[in-house]
Amino acid sequence: MKILVIGGGGREHALCWKIAQSPLVAKIYAAPGNGGTDLEDKTINIDIKATDIEKLVEFAKTEKIDLTVVGPEDPLAMGIVNAFEKEGLRAFGPNADAAQLEASKAFAKEIMIDAGIPTAAYGEFTDLAAAKAYVEKHGAPIVVKADGLAAGKGVTVAKTSEEAIAALEEIFVDNAFGEAGSKVVIEEFLDGEEASYLAFTDGITVLPMVSSQDHKPAYDNDTGPNTGGMGAYSPAPVVTDELFNFATENIAYPLIRTMSDKGITFKGIIYAGLMVTKNGVKVLEFNARFGDPETQPVLSRLKSDIVPVFLACTDQTLDKVEIEWDENPTVCVVMASGGYPKSYEKGYEITGIADADKLEGVKVFHAGTETKNGKTVNTGGRVLGVTACGKGLEQTIGLAYDAVEKINWKDVHYRKDIGAKALKRMKK
Repeated sequence: MKILVIGGGGREHALCWKIAQSPLVAKIYAAPGNGGTDLEDKTINIDIKATDIEKLVEFAKTEKIDLTVVGPEDPLAMGIVNAFEKEGLRAFGPNADAAQLEASKAFAKEIMIDAGIPTAAYGEFTDLAAAKAYVEKHGAPIVVKADGLAAGKGVTVAKTSEEAIAALEEIFVDNAFGEAGSKVVIEEFLDGEEASYLAFTDGITVLPMVSSQDHKPAYDNDTGPNTGGMGAYSPAPVVTDELFNFATENIAYPLIRTMSDKGITFKGIIYAGLMVTKNGVKVLEFNARFGDPETQPVLSRLKSDIVPVFLACTDQTLDKVEIEWDENPTVCVVMASGGYPKSYEKGYEITGIADADKLEGVKVFHAGTETKNGKTVNTGGRVLGVTACGKGLEQTIGLAYDAVEKINWKDVHYRKDIGAKALKRMKK
């Protein structure tokens, strides 16, 4: 088979790496890929942007691509799956209607309410005055979200009303997120511990993956601005077997059934961002694709061939698929450019990646990199996802950071506490 993987981040490198392990696959094209995908077995980077749907369709037809796997949210929201299917091409991911689940937080909230999925109380607004009045009425802490896609940066967990109003002004007045901020969702603050629930679905059947936990804030102890994710590990001890089963039966299945009732068949990945509170689990948000950086540790635990799972999702035969997982934990530490998620410098040479990759149980996934004159340089905010698989969580965290210490470039930044919450919970 020939596979096309769309996207150029750490998630897409992990997908190329996992797909390359399939005996069904002869060649993989990454569009546009990155400095890591270009080095991956069976994989070739092609210079087409993930959002250039017309060129991607043309490439898939010319090269007779058997399956396209869409990584990022933007092309999904733009209707890339619709465009491929219209041309008789097989693509893994939700169509434009289903992708609204991530592309519009207001749409997702409406689905949750209709489906009876537990979530935070909220209001939605299209003007600053009404939004301010809501904040002043309800007080802080409170959560402000740009309605549309903002690369994981459109959410402010405001500790004070002043902070919430400043976030609203950034969205409405400064136009920080463009069209994505034409509407805002303001939610009650939920106190608890976050976790990520991912599952494959063909619109009828749900096949859960293993649990994981992302780390959104930029700095240790969950401080600083929200990012696209500074690290993740799997499994997440906060997700008990009971909670995991609850998420499947009371969140994932009601979601796809309610969307089906509205005439929307959701095929692809269900990603539910969960908050585990003292009053039970509630959904913070839905994504319509693999999480990043959760994909790196989760797929590192997948023992089964992923390609038949993708095919079953597109063909609606997921009920016939079983998957096997490695019981050992995995930890991914994101190494970022200094200044991320705000402004940062690009083009610095990165050293030590090969040394880190030589450590047993370590895989360095590239995100914001490219090869220039034979050297790997940083080209994005999140640059590498250093991922380790070990025999126990403490040992695995240590292995991940041993690998991180071998890698360096100017102004590199990473959190030093990825997995600490899990260790603390386990010791309790």
